[in-house]
Amino acid sequence: MSGSTAGPSGFIDQIEETVIAVLLGLMTAVTFANVIARFVFNSNILWALELTVFMFAWLVLLGASYAVKKHAHLGVDAILNMLSPAPRRVLALISVGCCLLFSLLMLKGAYDYWAVFADLPPTSGRWFPTGFDLKARSQSFYEVQDVPMVDMLRWLEGAINYDEAYEKLPKVVPYIVLPISMLLLVIRFVQAALAIWRGETDRIVASHEVEDELEEVRQQQGGQG
Repeated sequence: MSGSTAGPSGFIDQIEETVIAVLLGLMTAVTFANVIARFVFNSNILWALELTVFMFAWLVLLGASYAVKKHAHLGVDAILNMLSPAPRRVLALISVGCCLLFSLLMLKGAYDYWAVFADLPPTSGRWFPTGFDLKARSQSFYEVQDVPMVDMLRWLEGAINYDEAYEKLPKVVPYIVLPISMLLLVIRFVQAALAIWRGETDRIVASHEVEDELEEVRQQQGGQG
């Protein structure tokens, strides 16, 4: 096994890449099946659009944290490139600190939004958790619009819905990506901060897609000339 995939970090990367690839494949398959059903059989898969929207949301939210890990987000580093290593590192730490604070706020908001669907208490406090709001009203009975309930998830009826049956998929299932993705985002920014602190990198993002594409065009034009 190569060094790029060895170890726990490489294993986690493979899981994330597999999940993202599966989501893309399922989105394509469901959309294609719905097109065939509509134009060939004059029918319609009622839940196809809603399921595709959910999968796209999962793809974007999980992809955001994965892109932080891979330094794949686009960024403006014109000022950083003008500075010496020491002030560049300071600015990078300030930037990753702001990103970490933002992701922590997003994590609180994501958990609070999802918790009521899971029959769990959301946190109290406007900006930062100060405890749990035990008086919050459970919304575990909320269902999505079209996606039918899956039999393998029937255990949720006894776990959070007081033995009431679900006709559609409960919102707790698709919305669980909110706290998971925000937690991953926090972890990724912590990893980025540690990498900057150790001197392994001097910026959060290192993606220069436009510059890389321009350089590739120059090389192709040079080869043709």
